[in-house]
Amino acid sequence: MNLFNLLKIAIKALGNNKLRGFLTMLGIIIGVGSVITMLAIGQGSKQSIKAQISQMGSNMIMIMPGGESRGGVRQSADAMQTLKPADYQALRDNCEYIAGISPMVNSSGQLVNGANNYPSSVWGVAPDYLDIRKLELEEGSMFTDRDIQSARKVCILGRTVIDNLFPDGSNPVGKVVRFNKIPFTVIGILKSKGYNSMGQDQDDVVIAPYSTIMKRVLSIDYIQGLFASAVAEEKTQFAIDEITEILRRQHKLRDDEDDDFTVRSQKELSDMMSTTSDLLTMLLAAVAGISLLVGGIGIMNIMYVSVTERTREIGLRMSIGARGRDILAQFLIESVIISVTGGIIGVLFGVGAALLVQTLFHLNVEIQLYSIVLSFLVCTVTGIFFGWYPAKKASRLDPIEALRYE
Repeated sequence: MNLFNLLKIAIKALGNNKLRGFLTMLGIIIGVGSVITMLAIGQGSKQSIKAQISQMGSNMIMIMPGGESRGGVRQSADAMQTLKPADYQALRDNCEYIAGISPMVNSSGQLVNGANNYPSSVWGVAPDYLDIRKLELEEGSMFTDRDIQSARKVCILGRTVIDNLFPDGSNPVGKVVRFNKIPFTVIGILKSKGYNSMGQDQDDVVIAPYSTIMKRVLSIDYIQGLFASAVAEEKTQFAIDEITEILRRQHKLRDDEDDDFTVRSQKELSDMMSTTSDLLTMLLAAVAGISLLVGGIGIMNIMYVSVTERTREIGLRMSIGARGRDILAQFLIESVIISVTGGIIGVLFGVGAALLVQTLFHLNVEIQLYSIVLSFLVCTVTGIFFGWYPAKKASRLDPIEALRYE
């Protein structure tokens, strides 16, 4: 019996029990759809995180105080004051692998403009900070090195701060706002960046010369951290090694002493977030894959029922010349048709569900071609694997006993 005839017989047999066939497919449909949807959401989240990190500067390096052990106890960054303006100057003058560097000090408080006020933080930085953090000016100008040397009381505002301090829509450039009773002249406005993937408002920001915040706001002689950018993303590790060497020399640390600072890069953060995202995606896909297993068990169960119901038919076919391998092929084809058809419907269901999630919840989803190809392969293997034993049982029936079966 040729393959075409076997295919016709299998389709006709399934057509006689359409509802049962569809219910058997349901496990496969749900399993395939879930796998595609979960992988699409996971991959979309991963790409969103990478895009957000890239917006902050994929080659950004953060240097924070801390890391030293005292009396066997590792100190936190808040408890240490190991970074000084001289460290900033040394890195700025001697690092070959960094394109820009900026100190960082910040203070929280109340911003006031007339009758309007808004709680926020003012970040004390250097001019390179805009390039490092991929920030752009919408209007006005950035403060200069001369402003830093004179600790001039000027600032640049983000859009969220402007909306709260200037609700009438007036231009804030040239006007004076107060931060903890200290007047600052607004000299620029930052372009809006919106919220990042962590839900943080990137426009709720005020930046000023770091010397101004150190002397006039915080009254400190140390800096709370440093932001730097490597000349290229692939040179980030070279920059980290160079920064570490210069700071150890600046702090006169012996070879057997631990660093009293911590250097981290965005690449480390990106790799960590990608690994976490991949792990969660795989876990979700594994949970969804359980539906495929359940669907496969359903196929085996229904094929057993089918063999039992069609025992007389099998006996009749074998009595007129059908061989055992023909019966085996017939039932295998039926199970494969069920699983592959369920897989096709599942792919449509999964793609539709992913697009629906994107539309309703405004999440970034990326449908992966490999998840669709893998689903078809798994469906085919599932049909063969779970359909093999019932089909083998059918092929081994004794024709005489099968014809006698009631």
